[in-house]
Amino acid sequence: MTKKSVQLGTVQETLLIPLYGRALDAQARRPVLGDAKAPTMVERIDYDFAKFRGPSLSGSVLRSAIFDGWVRRFLAEHPGGTVVELGAGLSTRSQRLDNGRARWFDLDLPDTVELRRRFFSDSPRTTTIAASVLETGWFEQVAETGGPYFFVSEAVLLYLGEEQVRSAVQALGDRFPGAGLSFDTGGSTMIRNQDRNPVFKTVDARMTWTCDDPKTLEAWGLGLRESRTFATPQPDVARTWPWRHRYGVPLLARLTPSTVNTYRMNLYTLQHAAQN
Repeated sequence: MTKKSVQLGTVQETLLIPLYGRALDAQARRPVLGDAKAPTMVERIDYDFAKFRGPSLSGSVLRSAIFDGWVRRFLAEHPGGTVVELGAGLSTRSQRLDNGRARWFDLDLPDTVELRRRFFSDSPRTTTIAASVLETGWFEQVAETGGPYFFVSEAVLLYLGEEQVRSAVQALGDRFPGAGLSFDTGGSTMIRNQDRNPVFKTVDARMTWTCDDPKTLEAWGLGLRESRTFATPQPDVARTWPWRHRYGVPLLARLTPSTVNTYRMNLYTLQHAAQN
């Protein structure tokens, strides 16, 4: 099999970390996600994935499971709804969770989309958009579906500046008020210590946006519904995890709370910025 080379920007390269995490998970005795496509993508991409080591690999899998839980809940309530992945990378969420009725949009920067198109094809219900989360030109294409809408941004906004995140969130709120928005935040301890993370020793990208309390983002026009850590996933999600994660991570959170509890996955409701 001929491997395909990749040419990605500094931040975009980080999408290969969760891809490798999902590939390892798929080969585990008891996988969390069971992403059967991930090992094939890893095998076909010409890249030294083996350099990625440490807890961030399994962490990326648990993170995806938490976000999956919210998407599943949304689709249970709105089977014909629209799910938008902001910074899709090589995520397989639109394949793994599809219910045969939902509308999916996978959005990312042009270099990532070029790579994504090697493995994914659009369909009548799945559309790939080459654009930035900071742009608004793609809004109308999504709005044409009529909603309701759910936006997922996993391991993306952390690499932006605070004002960029605020601008993107408020633009979404003004155009899609009432929609769900889920994204992860990192506290100051996590951001300050990221150079100690083994995977960040192998890439040049660094997270820049610090958020110690997801509740404070309500000032941007967001209504916080849930905030989770690896130690506090949704109960229905936790039941799908192997015991080493289900019981081991909460124990780690008690022993080293600053390590586990400063990284959070959050579920918000978008509102018009003018309401706040």
